Amino acid sequence: MTPSDIIHLLPDSIANQIAAGEVVQRPASVVKELLENAIDAQAHNVQVIIREAGKTLIQIIDDGAGMSETDARMSFERHATSKIRNSDDLFRIRTMGFRGEALASIAAVAQVELRTKRASDELGTMIRIEGSDVRTQESVATLTGTNLLVKNLFFNVPARRNFLKSNSVEMRHVLDEFQRVALAHPEIGFSLYHNDVEVFNLFSGKLVRRVVDMFGKNYREQLVFCQEETSYISVRGYIGKPEFARKTRGEQFFFVNERYIKHSYLHHAVISAYEGTIPEGSHPFYVLFIEIDPSHIDINIHPTKTEIKFDDERSVYAIIMAAVRKAVGVYNLTPPLDFEDNVNFLNQRPQAEPPTPRPVQPDWAAQPKDSAKQRQPGNLTNWNKLFEGLKSPDEEARQQAAMSLDETLAARPSYQQQAMTIASKVNRLASETIVAPDMDAMLFQLHNRYILSQVKEGVMLIDQKAAYERILYERYRQMLTKRNGSSQQLLFPKTVRLNPADMQLVRETTDEIRGLGFEFDELGPQELVVRGIPADLPDESEQDLFEELIEQLKKSYSELKLNKPDSLARSLSRRFSSRYAVKLSMIEIHTLINQLFSSSDPNRTPSGEPIIVMLTMDKLNGLFKP
Repeated sequence: MTPSDIIHLLPDSIANQIAAGEVVQRPASVVKELLENAIDAQAHNVQVIIREAGKTLIQIIDDGAGMSETDARMSFERHATSKIRNSDDLFRIRTMGFRGEALASIAAVAQVELRTKRASDELGTMIRIEGSDVRTQESVATLTGTNLLVKNLFFNVPARRNFLKSNSVEMRHVLDEFQRVALAHPEIGFSLYHNDVEVFNLFSGKLVRRVVDMFGKNYREQLVFCQEETSYISVRGYIGKPEFARKTRGEQFFFVNERYIKHSYLHHAVISAYEGTIPEGSHPFYVLFIEIDPSHIDINIHPTKTEIKFDDERSVYAIIMAAVRKAVGVYNLTPPLDFEDNVNFLNQRPQAEPPTPRPVQPDWAAQPKDSAKQRQPGNLTNWNKLFEGLKSPDEEARQQAAMSLDETLAARPSYQQQAMTIASKVNRLASETIVAPDMDAMLFQLHNRYILSQVKEGVMLIDQKAAYERILYERYRQMLTKRNGSSQQLLFPKTVRLNPADMQLVRETTDEIRGLGFEFDELGPQELVVRGIPADLPDESEQDLFEELIEQLKKSYSELKLNKPDSLARSLSRRFSSRYAVKLSMIEIHTLINQLFSSSDPNRTPSGEPIIVMLTMDKLNGLFKP
């Protein structure tokens, strides 16, 4: 090599660290790789031991085939594998741990200890490696199978270690990977311990038992078998009944040749099959296994192998949708209509969610006025005078709803002062020219979505949902910052059941959730006891409210890169603002406008979408010119 040469081969230790950047992204990546190796070793039982969310210890113990002394040493070499002999094998992969550099990459960024023995061997092999450097190799007495310890992940790459999230977040990712592997292989027993606490103890058995053991006994009554056989693919698994669809994602699983995948196109096929049976924004449970000739798929398009391509995706889409739709129909999942019920279709809200329950009217109350008079026994003139001047129940409810938003803000010391300086406050926004509408002018609500008001320049249009999003955002932001959310105590505490991954998310954001007004404690590994809920949240079951909240927590972490209170306030305001797309009384419209123009930015939502649009007289005149 001459002095001018600049290209040279990297040392193996550095090459392994670079490869580790692709394979080992976080502790969950190590858990996934090692679990798949245990499965390929024909293990019947696999034990996972985690400490500090995998940052200090990941231990996988299996009773599989084990390795010889030579294989044990070779398994840590780059590009070493027992699965691939030539390039054609890449398109016939059915095993899990075919990635040759997995163990080499893990050993490059951690302290690894391997103990393994075959059933035919009297002694096993123990190897210790630190940062790709083999420190010890010797024969030891050990059980048949493999016991692999990964300690102090990224100990020699501090920059990578600093990018790891909190223990709760990292443990949530570990649980996700564990659940996917355990669901794909119900014939294998799995157990998981975190900081000496048992999280899962799953016995081998049928898929339906694995689902129930993993997600809870209440899943027994909601599972329906789904199966479809074709010459191209076969589909089998379980789907959830529509009435059990949840507000949270995360319980939707696709497996292709027993490997977990993410596929939004196929997810759409399942949702389409449920069309008309689940409310908008709800997510049905499903665990579906697709068996297909490996030559028809490409699994190497993503480093983690969770995304694949089919050579005929449209056919796969159609077969999956047909299979799910048949299961929905065959098992009569759609609740039948009861024509004997007295169904009241009056005053229903136009949005997708069900209307607020109201008492069913007795038959005599629905009669026309004339016939009602005929049925009144005797002279009720004096009796009716008792009710003169009183509001109807609907009118009183609307006015109470109008004041509920106002009362929260009115309790703040500065609210009255803000309400008195609306116009001047808005005019101080240098980049905007929109001012608050004249409250004496005619206000009009259009299709429960827009509010129109005459202003000097023309017509002001206010997006009702966007306006509530801005108002709710500022309220939630204050609650989360000051932890002063008002709570409504429940007469009887309610139990809410969550899956382990969602429970980890709740533990991580406990302070923020309580700041909103929720009062709760952990009742068990997957249960909460709820004693109080925020006073101004929509009237829903505690289970639905927590599921809605968790779904927004997930979105706030994945979509927004802001601080935690601001991120959560944005997500919650976006979600719950849709509940206010209803018919408003004039008092409610005035209250909405007051609160909007008292906010920090009445013109845009927290995500930057416009709230107010001006139709000037020139624009209106132009509409009538050819």
